[in-house]
Amino acid sequence: MADALPYEYETSQLHERRERVFIVLAGLFLGTLAMLNILGITRFIDMSFTAFGFKVPFIVAVGVLPYPITFLCTDFISELYGRRRANFVVWVGLALNVWVVFILWLGSILPPTLELDPAGQPVVDAAGRLPLFFEIKKRAFGAVTASMVAYLAAQFCDVYLFHFWKRLTGGKHLWLRNNGSTMISQLVDTTAVILLTHYYAHALPIDENAPLARQLLFFIASGYVFKFVFAFLDTVPFYVGVHYLSKFLRIDPHKEHAL
Repeated sequence: MADALPYEYETSQLHERRERVFIVLAGLFLGTLAMLNILGITRFIDMSFTAFGFKVPFIVAVGVLPYPITFLCTDFISELYGRRRANFVVWVGLALNVWVVFILWLGSILPPTLELDPAGQPVVDAAGRLPLFFEIKKRAFGAVTASMVAYLAAQFCDVYLFHFWKRLTGGKHLWLRNNGSTMISQLVDTTAVILLTHYYAHALPIDENAPLARQLLFFIASGYVFKFVFAFLDTVPFYVGVHYLSKFLRIDPHKEHAL
């Protein structure tokens, strides 16, 4: 019995180490998700530039800025912990979206409630904005609803494609499953979130005097190019992270895992 204790102790330490890394990755994923859904479409950043004498519109929502981190986190979890755990984190992310919506709704019905004018319409300031909390709630409701649909489609697409290419290549070509799964899933996400944000939330800064389809395509292209570039740039940290974490956690990254 005494001889078994060192092995049991070592196994316990390794399990704790793996769980701590999982919590860090899942926490970063969920924290980023909550932040981008609240900030979401509260501000649009104009990064338009001129190329060959032509102005190229490049406008992204502030919520897009931390979004590539979520795909990097799910790729790490998929590689180190397996598809089942990656899907679990995706479902927890969906529940977190619902929780954010619930808190925003609860905060809006508790006193003091939104002030109404004699016609029963919300009172706005000179710029046509609601009080700060209610303006955030209005924006976040639209952003969260749009992102929940896009998020589920994109994240499950990311996890599925990641493991599809992992099986197809026998665990080789890490760059393929990292970039391929992320870039395709982000195209799904960007297209869905832009269309839903416009047609459901009516929150995009649309110019009524310009063709709608062209503007939506520019929004989709801007968001996707931003995500595409960062998906490409995260290949190096993903390789380095998998290399060191697989040793630290004693995991063979070439195999499928269900830790």
